[in-house]
This record gives sequence, C-alpha cells and structure tokens, in this order.
Amino acid sequence: MPAQPPTQRTVEAARPGRTTSAQPLAGRRALVTGGASGIGAATVRAFAAQGAHVTVADRDGDGAAALAEEVNGESWTVDLLSTGELEDLSLDVDILVNNAGIQAVQPIHKFDPADFRRIHTLMLEAPFLLIRAALPAMYDRGFGRIINLSSIHGLRASPFKAAYVSAKHGLEGLSKVTALEGGEYGVTSNCVNPGYVRTPLVENQITDQARLHGISEEDVLSTIMLTESAIKRMVEPEEVAALVCWLASDVAGMVTGSSYVMDGGWSAR
Repeated sequence: MPAQPPTQRTVEAARPGRTTSAQPLAGRRALVTGGASGIGAATVRAFAAQGAHVTVADRDGDGAAALAEEVNGESWTVDLLSTGELEDLSLDVDILVNNAGIQAVQPIHKFDPADFRRIHTLMLEAPFLLIRAALPAMYDRGFGRIINLSSIHGLRASPFKAAYVSAKHGLEGLSKVTALEGGEYGVTSNCVNPGYVRTPLVENQITDQARLHGISEEDVLSTIMLTESAIKRMVEPEEVAALVCWLASDVAGMVTGSSYVMDGGWSAR
C-alpha cells in the first residue's frame, strides 16, 4: 500500500459499472483526509463496506497504513499544512472527502495568530487545493463527489472559536462555488454539518473548555455543549459516515450546493 496520493499510476481500482443495493459504491475510488481516526476512519470503513476502493490520507502514516490494510485500500502519508506540496498535485478519484481538522479555543483578544493561520490552512486552503487537484479527472469522467466535513459551526457561531468558525464558514462558500462550477460536468459538492461528534478532536475540545471556564469536563457536556440540543448525546462517527456515503452515491446526483445538519436539534432554536 503506497503512502502516496491516488493517481492513475498508483490506484488500479475498477471503473464504476452497474452497482447493487448492497454495494452502491462498487468500483468508485475515494480519498478521505484525516482518515486514520474519528469521522474519517468511520467513513473509510463505510466506503469500503459499500464497495469503494479507499485511500486513507493522514499525517499519521502508521495509523493510515493500518486502516488501509484493514479495508484493502491505499494509504497516503501527508501533512496538509504543507500546502506548497499540494499546488502541483493531480488526483484521480471519484469521491473526495475533506475531513481533516483541528481546533483551538481562546477569546479573540488572546488568540494566537499562528494558531489562526494554521487552522485556516488545514481546514480551508488545503481543501481548496485538493478540490483543485481532483476536479480535472472528475470533469473528464463526467462524475465526481466532493463532500466537505463542515460543522454546525459552519452555519452558526460560538464564542472562543474564531479560527474554527471562520474556517468552516469559508469551507461552506468553497463548497457552494464548487457545486456551481461542477454541475455541468456531473460533479456535486456538499457539506455535512454535525454537532459535537464523539472524536479525539471533540474530546480535546472538552478539555480546553473545562480549562477555559474552570469547570469539570462532565459539566462542559451538560452545561455548554449539549445544553441546547434536543437529543442529549454526542453524534457517533458512524452516523456521520452513513450520511457521507449517501451523498457519495449515484442516487444523490441532484443534491449539490447543500449543507446537511446533524446536530440533534442544537440549531433548531
């Protein structure tokens, strides 16, 4: 399993043919960033179960390789903060999932500018460059699925998350522009907007919020994160992956430029 991006030279998965209800993604080639853990790993497994050949992209090369071996896919060890290496990239995939993300929690007047730039680089500039790299082959084939893991914070704001909220709002705009440009070529682009998902990223965020507010981690969940939710639990990664799989399928061909909220009713108020 080569630790490099999927191109015609490195991935020889079959071209899509007639799919079945059991494997609606049979023959599709997918790339998932941040694929070694959390939502990314759940998506990789769900894609593979539905017949896709998946490249697991992550800076954790060992984790990516282990998961790729599990699903009989490929791995790509990549630091998406090194955007210069992505500018001349060419990707040959049918499905691109922009999932990699990080978080930093501070009030604006104390927010480290380096952290702000780092979050925007990873969560907005890198997705732009990967979409840019994937579109030519998608256009040539007349099929493509761009799925951007946004957040409810791509549609709403919360205090102390200036970098994350602004990056996700930018990703929403990028996704819509991609949808408008790609429609005539059979390429769709959508965002998935979960609330708090049970992932390492959110677990770290709980720790940061507890420190910032001087409360316990249990109180962060009950009094900050889930207080506005109708359903008082976190979203499971597998629930997000199921929605991503549907957006990647043929039956979602008329769904583009949209944002799909999965937040337990947090934003319904």
